Amino acid sequence: MSLTQCTITEIAAEVANGSLLGVPADYSGVPMAFTRELIRQGKQDLDLFCLPQSTLQADMLIGAGCVRSVETAAITLGEYGLAPCFTRFVQEGQLQIKDSTCPALHAALQATERAVPFSPLRGLIGSDLVKHRSDWQIISNPFSDDEDPIILIPAVSPDVSVIHAQKADRNGNVWIGRRKEVATLIHASKKNFMTVEEIVDVDFYDNEVLAAGVLPGFYIDAIAIAENGAWPLALGNRYATDETHMKDYALRAKTEEGFQAYLSENLKV
Repeated sequence: MSLTQCTITEIAAEVANGSLLGVPADYSGVPMAFTRELIRQGKQDLDLFCLPQSTLQADMLIGAGCVRSVETAAITLGEYGLAPCFTRFVQEGQLQIKDSTCPALHAALQATERAVPFSPLRGLIGSDLVKHRSDWQIISNPFSDDEDPIILIPAVSPDVSVIHAQKADRNGNVWIGRRKEVATLIHASKKNFMTVEEIVDVDFYDNEVLAAGVLPGFYIDAIAIAENGAWPLALGNRYATDETHMKDYALRAKTEEGFQAYLSENLKV
């Protein structure tokens, strides 16, 4: 394995208009520096596949007009309230929503990991979600003589996924710690890029403690250094959420004018 470095600008350029973009949860390493670059480059018609939810990343992309559809279990700002751009666009009918659940989103990627066309799932049966997801199929369990319905979730393979992590090693391996859902998203995606706080001159696989939390470099197309790349969101135990910034965003993004002023100040667009 070898390390392939690039810039955030180059990573964003790899995301074509109309791409299915894999989006990590706010606790999994959100590439906010990359997100801002997507907006600067004026990407359009992106379909977001969230694993399993999103906060600021999805809300900013939606508000900037970059997003066509979202498949997710939730989009909120958590303790800072509703995701204002997401809420506004849904209410105005400007956004296609594929409402899902955490297990269903994981199951779709796990099917791709296993190179099978679908994953079976039970917990959705009886919910209203099934009525609105024509792509989910209910069949009878072929191994049971009794009536035993089960839902088949079709496999999903994002065109591109981008994650922010604390560090990569000299061979392009990335330390993701206990965030194993990141590995599922990376395994299922056609192209993968990482942004990291730093690249260290070691091999993580030489360390028995670190090795268990490492994503092998052969899954990654390229890596870019982005110090504070998850800001204003948190990154593990490295830095906390910028609460002042998040409160300011939640307030200003409630209106289109406020959101555009936020972009002008923070993205220089």
